[in-house]
Amino acid sequence: MQRLCPTSLRLLLLALVTLTFFSPTMPGAPGTRLTVQVNSADTGKPIDRASVIVRFRHGLNPVKMKKIITNWETQTSQQGSVSIPEMPMGEVMIQIIAEHYQTFGDVFQLTMPEQTIAIKLNPPQTQYSEDAKSKK
Repeated sequence: MQRLCPTSLRLLLLALVTLTFFSPTMPGAPGTRLTVQVNSADTGKPIDRASVIVRFRHGLNPVKMKKIITNWETQTSQQGSVSIPEMPMGEVMIQIIAEHYQTFGDVFQLTMPEQTIAIKLNPPQTQYSEDAKSKK
């Protein structure tokens, strides 16, 4: 049987510690990769440069929240999509803000290893004013 030299043993230990503490999800906890696709409700075309905010609320299994990232803020690509790094399965709140569209926000359950959530943004509603109503 071959013995490991002290340097090899240290490198192996360092690799195990790094994987344990810096992995996006806790070991043993099921993870999911989320893709958010943002399109216009009117035209069906992708909306680029929309702000996407994803907040992890709670998991399906007990998760130590101190060791994982729980908030992501990014923008959609020209294809209207954004991919979020692996996170624990559970409940997330997604908010979308895009110029010339209504702001969107809702809560979703992530239950599959890879999940795509398609969101259709509506154009803004017309302004309502009491002054305009009384002049008629």
